[in-house]
Amino acid sequence: METATPPPAVPATSAAEDKTVAILSYITLIGFIAAIVIHSNKKTKLGAFHLRQVLGFFITGIVVGVGGVVLALIPILGILMLLAIWLGMFVFWILGLIAAINGQMKPMPVVGQLYQNWFGTTFD
Repeated sequence: METATPPPAVPATSAAEDKTVAILSYITLIGFIAAIVIHSNKKTKLGAFHLRQVLGFFITGIVVGVGGVVLALIPILGILMLLAIWLGMFVFWILGLIAAINGQMKPMPVVGQLYQNWFGTTFD
C-alpha cells in the first residue's frame, strides 16, 4: 500500500501578503495607495484583481459624485435616487471587501467584470 505525498503547501506569509494587499486596497484612498506600493514589491494575482476592482470603484464614485450634484437639484426624487445609488455602492464595497478578506477573486456585482475588462493588465 502506497501513501501519496501531499502537494507542497503554499507558505502562509504569501497568502497573508496577498490578502493584505487585497484588503488594504478597500480601506480609503491612502490604503489603496499603500496597497499599490506593497503590490509593486511582490505582485500577486489576488492583489492585482482587487486593485483593479477598487480603481474602477473609485472612478465610479467620482462619476456618481459629479452626477449626484445634478440629481440633488431635482426635489425629492433626485435625492432619493442619489441615496439609492450611494447605498448600492456601499453594498458593492462591502461585497468586494468580504471577497478580499476571504481571499477570493470574486468581482463586485454588476460592474466588477467591467472593471476587470477595462483595467485588464493594470497592476500585473
